[in-house]
Amino acid sequence: MLVHICCSVDSHFFMEKLQHEYPDEKLIGFFYDPNIHPYSEYQLRYLDVQRSCNKLGIELIEGDYDFENWMDAVRGLEKEPEKGARCEVCFDRRFEVSAYKALELGEKTMTTTLLVSPQKSQDQLKKSGENFHQTHGVEFIAFDYRKNGGSNDQSVVSKQEQLYRQDYCGCIFGLTMQREQQHRLMDEMFSPISQQILPASIEERLELYTKRIELEDNTIGYRIIKERFMNYRLMRSLVTVDKQVIPSYPLFYSTINRTSTNGTIDFELNGQFFLNREEVRFITIETFNTLTHQNYANTLELMFNTPTIDVELTLRAHLTQNPFNTCAIFVVDDIPTSRIVITLETKTYDDVKETIIQLL
Repeated sequence: MLVHICCSVDSHFFMEKLQHEYPDEKLIGFFYDPNIHPYSEYQLRYLDVQRSCNKLGIELIEGDYDFENWMDAVRGLEKEPEKGARCEVCFDRRFEVSAYKALELGEKTMTTTLLVSPQKSQDQLKKSGENFHQTHGVEFIAFDYRKNGGSNDQSVVSKQEQLYRQDYCGCIFGLTMQREQQHRLMDEMFSPISQQILPASIEERLELYTKRIELEDNTIGYRIIKERFMNYRLMRSLVTVDKQVIPSYPLFYSTINRTSTNGTIDFELNGQFFLNREEVRFITIETFNTLTHQNYANTLELMFNTPTIDVELTLRAHLTQNPFNTCAIFVVDDIPTSRIVITLETKTYDDVKETIIQLL
């Protein structure tokens, strides 16, 4: 039987149930989910599905990430709510490709782990499956493992196995509406030009869950825990001197009261140059290199090849001597001697992120 897989939280419990109820049935997992966006989130979900299938001894096949074709299929349905017409087209698309894969492998039956998700309509899924049974000759079997406490059992299994628990369906349209309803920043879509790994980002979780697999391969005990912290995202930053934009880099947690300010350098102390307005400081790239043990040729190179957030936070702590300081600190090639105009749009917000701890 071909089993279309959407994510490990649904698939692990679902396939355990199938293995228990149909011990003689060979299960083939098929991960085909071009709806998942951004691509880093797709990579993360596939990574966790790989781990799950390895633990269950189930063969896994990865389908194409044909995101553009999926976008064409749902065009005009961007504003549809969850479980609406867009989801139905999405199911049809994934079921069609899964049915062709089943035929290619010589399989006559297929199902999907989407059936166990409380966020999905089983009626929609059954309708899509039955349509492709009629047109493609592949029988769709709609297992209902939600009933009789199944949803609670699924939650228990996902916690025991420490599976990656995503908090949105996968597509950018569902994510956008969900974040708007929650009045939350859609920080999943932030991607610095420097490829810096941001706190609580998908890329950070991808690193964490990759490390988890390495620990398991080396039989090292661990736990994945959550912690609250103040997160930060930079929207826009610009420093202008004499009407010319100069290369500048604001350290992580740099904020000002408004989105713009201006002034001149008032005084210097220990390599830090203080603006005469707001809580703004400047340091040169030379000072940055000295204090962080880096070797950047200039600020432009720093902007496109930044160090880790930990390096920036260590530098901020050294410069301010205050763990709660969020003043704007800019790195520049040379300290401006005339009036400086600053634009800085940022967002700081309470957030939760996952971290991994090794057990002794």
